[in-house]
Order: sequence, then structure tokens, then C-alpha cells
Amino acid sequence: MPVGRYRSIPVLLSLLLLATTLSFSQAQPSSPSAEPAKVIETVRAIFDAAKADDLDKFHAVTTRGFYMFDQGARFDGDAIMALIKADHAAGKRYDWNVTNPEVHVIGSTAWIAYINDGSVTDASGTQKLQWLESAFLQKEGDQWKIAFFHSTHVGK
Repeated sequence: MPVGRYRSIPVLLSLLLLATTLSFSQAQPSSPSAEPAKVIETVRAIFDAAKADDLDKFHAVTTRGFYMFDQGARFDGDAIMALIKADHAAGKRYDWNVTNPEVHVIGSTAWIAYINDGSVTDASGTQKLQWLESAFLQKEGDQWKIAFFHSTHVGK
């Protein structure tokens, strides 16, 4: 068996691997995925729904089994919306903002962690507040929906 004939096999395999890698990298879109932006928009949409006491909009961006941890308690389904609506009736207004988000998308699931720089306004004035928040989302069809949400107030 001639040895010289097999010396070129590693070189050929390396060239084939390089060509495949270059071909694959060129076939991929050069812009980042749009999914992280959609996840962030879903979180913003739940804030918009809460600010407007809009239960239909809330349901449009949450899963059927949605629940959250906030204020040291668990809120199932619509319970958080009932609490916010009562706060609105008492004259409280909230401003929530997604800042410094980190989004991780894995197939049809995603999680986001971010700092919520916001405020609460009532008869005594406006108090700037900050929360550390995270959410777990599932993709249903083409839409991201929040299955679980967690909020921790950053106290001073």
C-alpha cells in the first residue's frame, strides 16, 4: 500500500471542513435574531396592559397558567391585575421600564432578566424605584407569551 497516497487525505478533509464552515457562516443571516426584541416587547406589553387595566391585552401576552412572584407573594392568573386596578382606583400610578435586558432564546422558550427603572406616583408625590425582574416565556404560534414573572424590589 503506497503511504504517499494517504498523506493528502488529512489535507483534503481540512479543506472540506473549511469550505463547509465558510459556506454555513455565509448562509446565516448577518443580523442578530429578531426574537430577543420580540421577547422584550412582550414584557413591555404586559406593562402597558397593567397601566391601562386592560385584561384582554394582559391575556394576549400571558399563558393560560401564568403566575408571578411579587411583593413576597404568589399571584395566579388575573390576581395581579386586580391588585393593580385597586391601586389605580386608590390614585396610584406606576411607570415601569425594561433596562439592561438579557434575553436568552432556546427554541420555543425564552427567559429575560433586566432592571426595571421606574416609579410610583400617588397623592404624596412620585417615588423613583427599581426592581430586579425576570420572566420565562413560551412561544405560541408566532407570539411570545409570559408563563412566569418574578419581581424583587431593590430596597435601600
